[in-house]
Amino acid sequence: MSRPPTSTSRSVSRRWLVVFTAIPLLVVGLPMGLQASPESNDDDPLPPQSAGPAELVPVIVPDESDVHELIAAGADVTEYTKPVSGGVEVHVVATEEEQERLAGLGFDLDQPVVTADEMEDVVDEREAALRRSDAVSAQATDALNVLRAEWFESVGGEIYLNVEVKTSAGADSETVLTVSWDGNDYTMSRFVDAGQYLYHRFSQPVPIDDVPDQVTITSSAGGEVTAHVDEWLGEPRKPPGPHYATGFVDHYMDPTEVTERIEALAAEFPDLAEIVELPYQTNGYRRHAQALIGSTVGNAFYVTSHAWGHEGGNDLRLATVDPGTPGSSLGVTVQDGQIIVTLATDDSGDLTSTAADVVAAINASDDAAGLVTASTYRGNAGGGIAEVGSEQLSDFLDAPDSVSREPFTVKAIRIGKDRDGSKTGVLAYSQEHAREWVTPLVKVETAERLLRNYSNDARTRKLVDDLDVFIIPTVNPDGGHYSIYDYNFQRKNMTNHCGPEFSDPLARDAWGVDLNRNFSVGSRFDGYAGASASCTSAVYSGPAELSEPEARNEVWLTEQFPNIKFAMNTHSYGGYFMWPPGAYIQDGRVPLERPTVGEENYFWASSSYILEAVQSWRGTAVWPGRTGPVIDVLYSAAGNSADEHWYERGIFGWDFEVGADLWNPETGEWEAVGFQPPFAEGYEEAMEFASGTIGLLEVAQAFGNDRRPPRTTLVEQDGAITFEETEPVTIHYTLDGSRPTYSSPRVESAGLREGAAPIELEPGRYTVHWFSVDAAGNVEGNYDPNGHARNYRRGVVLID
Repeated sequence: MSRPPTSTSRSVSRRWLVVFTAIPLLVVGLPMGLQASPESNDDDPLPPQSAGPAELVPVIVPDESDVHELIAAGADVTEYTKPVSGGVEVHVVATEEEQERLAGLGFDLDQPVVTADEMEDVVDEREAALRRSDAVSAQATDALNVLRAEWFESVGGEIYLNVEVKTSAGADSETVLTVSWDGNDYTMSRFVDAGQYLYHRFSQPVPIDDVPDQVTITSSAGGEVTAHVDEWLGEPRKPPGPHYATGFVDHYMDPTEVTERIEALAAEFPDLAEIVELPYQTNGYRRHAQALIGSTVGNAFYVTSHAWGHEGGNDLRLATVDPGTPGSSLGVTVQDGQIIVTLATDDSGDLTSTAADVVAAINASDDAAGLVTASTYRGNAGGGIAEVGSEQLSDFLDAPDSVSREPFTVKAIRIGKDRDGSKTGVLAYSQEHAREWVTPLVKVETAERLLRNYSNDARTRKLVDDLDVFIIPTVNPDGGHYSIYDYNFQRKNMTNHCGPEFSDPLARDAWGVDLNRNFSVGSRFDGYAGASASCTSAVYSGPAELSEPEARNEVWLTEQFPNIKFAMNTHSYGGYFMWPPGAYIQDGRVPLERPTVGEENYFWASSSYILEAVQSWRGTAVWPGRTGPVIDVLYSAAGNSADEHWYERGIFGWDFEVGADLWNPETGEWEAVGFQPPFAEGYEEAMEFASGTIGLLEVAQAFGNDRRPPRTTLVEQDGAITFEETEPVTIHYTLDGSRPTYSSPRVESAGLREGAAPIELEPGRYTVHWFSVDAAGNVEGNYDPNGHARNYRRGVVLID
């Protein structure tokens, strides 16, 4: 693996020639099941209470205009796109009914990437893992079985220790085994293959000075065993590196579990970690209870409780009854939590109350109006005759009682030996989008590795000593809970900004704000593309910039701790690695200001190092065509967080999209993995991108320790001048003999993904004065551009 980019690195950043055409996927309107037709009649049937499970489905479109037609049809388009023979493959979230509708509109649908049955299997798998974990927790102590305890000598006279132990509590990833001998302590690595726990081990043998007679293994679950150390008679091999413990996650975790996990870590390692409570509480995993009666647009109405569902709303019941006698008047009574609407009849005994009449009567009743608000269906006049029916009010939330319904306090774990603001800060955060279940595991695994390996891995110890690391595993806890327990494709948070028109219970899976469109830089409100004003759109930006507490929490953290210089926002899926700019104005494709050539080269060089760390786990390579600024490799994403952090506070911010395509040798094709792959695959993704996050920390460490000024050389060639550089730098220059400053012209980019442009000159003699500055702020020759010194670089070129 190469070194992270610093002023001592001489390699110029890599360049790739593969360019992926950016397609602006601007999701607007309602999901297809909620699509309102302007030609709809009062007698049109309502969509079903449940449209059936959704699937992840590829749609092949010939060109960009057809993508916009797909979006206009109301499809929930994901971030995933790729060029294919005959056009572009776009993934949409759609039920079987919605797939049939798309096919009827002429769109070319392929077989689902993730079927409803496969998604059910993933959920069942998660629940089984939780049951195993509960069973383990119920045990008083775990049983430890020592598989191997050996020492051996390798070339050069070095002695190594190797231990392997199986615990009966191994199915629980929170079980940690520690090996002790002669005053030494070592944390073991949990070995998992194909999603199954096998045993704990030293990933690589540990060098020792003297052979111990025995080792003692203790478990965090209470078990303890002592084993004699034998000599191994095999061929000695030198390990490729020191032992490094990994594998600290074993199932998809909901936000409550994730938060409890980091709290426990901070409590276990008080000298190295602490919890930072973010100030803006979320809305909470809660909703008001609702019930809808009616089967057509014109005769349907619904009620919404004033109380939250868990605070009494779910105890209410709504009923409309036929009095069975002619000439009855409309009436509303409340008895034992049941709101009973007695419908009016004419002289023949036929019902005459319309949906609008029922709504008005409920809202005029002191008893009923004290409990609920009644509404017609999506602003319809409600002229149809109300139906007889009875429905229990419900908030439609299925999470267990272990998930609080109250506003959630989002928490970060802060890791570092010196947490006083003096060290370079790094922010690693994930699950802005609720349905991306792998991403919190990446952050939990990263935190575990840093703390568990601190005492036995010198490289980890140096990272923790040199950095101030802030990890937010779940930015969007409410949406995360909703995704796991209610609607797995939930992308947004749970705050409903829709108002009466789309606040009926049939629209509940479409409520919320896309948090990665809610920030203040390059936002929809500034005219940038890639976000929607529709409250039911998958990319709804919210009613205003930073309207959501989840987004304000991120901003608060970066303002509260200005030492944060690096950030990593982890998303899924598709295997992208991106950085700013992330948005452009549609008309003319005008982007946010691009980083300087030096900053861009630093992004590239750092990315190469980080992606090598990702690849080191199982060989996954993020494609060069999916690496680069967001707008260069994906699309415009107005109001995203990486732009917020970069343009407002100068934080080098990246976006991981975990879950790279997998090569299928049988079909000879790359295959997408989806948001919630079977855990065996999710585990591998968590491991490899945790390794990538460690790579980011090493980049930040090199940045913080970089004190060496860069060095550049003037080169004249073919009527132009360029500069050779020892590392990524921004270069300012003058050609008229004047003193160069930060206001002087700078070397600019030659174009999209092309690197620096030569400075073209007319024939003549030129005195070139210049200086360079690297990403860490070191100026060439320690020159002060703001002062009066003249120790800038000089050169004279003659252009024929």
